[in-house]
Amino acid sequence: MTRTVVVLSPRLGALLPAAALPALRSASVVLATADAADLAAVGAEPLEGDPPADAVVLTTDPEHPVLAGADVVVRTPEPAGWALLDAVAVMDRLRSPGGCPWDAEQTHASLLQYLIEEAYELYQAIEDGDRAAMREELGDVLLQVLFHARVAAEDGDEPFDIDAVAADLVAKLVGRHPHVFGEDERIDTAERQEHRWEELKRDEKQRESGVDGVPLGQPAVALAAKLTSRTARAGLPAGLLPAGPGVGEELFALAARAKLAGLDPEAELRAAARRFAETVRAAETAARADGLDPHTLGGESWRRYWPTP
Repeated sequence: MTRTVVVLSPRLGALLPAAALPALRSASVVLATADAADLAAVGAEPLEGDPPADAVVLTTDPEHPVLAGADVVVRTPEPAGWALLDAVAVMDRLRSPGGCPWDAEQTHASLLQYLIEEAYELYQAIEDGDRAAMREELGDVLLQVLFHARVAAEDGDEPFDIDAVAADLVAKLVGRHPHVFGEDERIDTAERQEHRWEELKRDEKQRESGVDGVPLGQPAVALAAKLTSRTARAGLPAGLLPAGPGVGEELFALAARAKLAGLDPEAELRAAARRFAETVRAAETAARADGLDPHTLGGESWRRYWPTP
């Protein structure tokens, strides 16, 4: 006789794994531990004491003591993305009565600063090649998505929830990849896919201008680069890009020249700025080692301690 314990997913309710069906058919009795007491609907009786040798025990506790006496353990396979369900449940708990007062007070507007901060922290983690930080910061960016979707679900006029957000994303990805999800179109290069993506997006959103949809709130260098790439795809001659003696025009022209050369001017400027910051720190460290206060250095002292290339 075989005593079988079936470990169910707490996220999937009474969904039984197919591998457990043979044991369930031949069991003398089906029992459920206290954590799975709601499984009476599938014919389970409460577990009291040690189960019979030919019983099947259902539990949602992966560490339940009954597992120690099992001859066979069947676990419910979790689908990819199962932890996202836990994240949604935690977010719901934080915003619900009895949850966190701070979380409950937040609005779309009050959360904006964190959305920007977390995006840049992820950006820096990727720049630094810090895998542990990337994992953490991706979670923080995901939190912003979950938070905004949970706030939106409470809107009395136009509510939507995280499932609506995900469903819209799936529809967008499928619709903009007809060469993957359809049968009548083939795309063999990343460049062609980028052009096709823009074509599909224009048709989908019925845009009247080639620069419609460019987020104007992004950093200025990135904005100039994006406008340059959009207009270049539309066939705009480079000679019609902003030019002139003003600082703004000069900066735009420099960003445009980099973009047309295949570079990311935002990333290039960030890299230069970070190198400069490190050089400043190195000079301050050298001055401090000589007993000087880096905050009071004059021009000559800065030149003396400035690292040579």
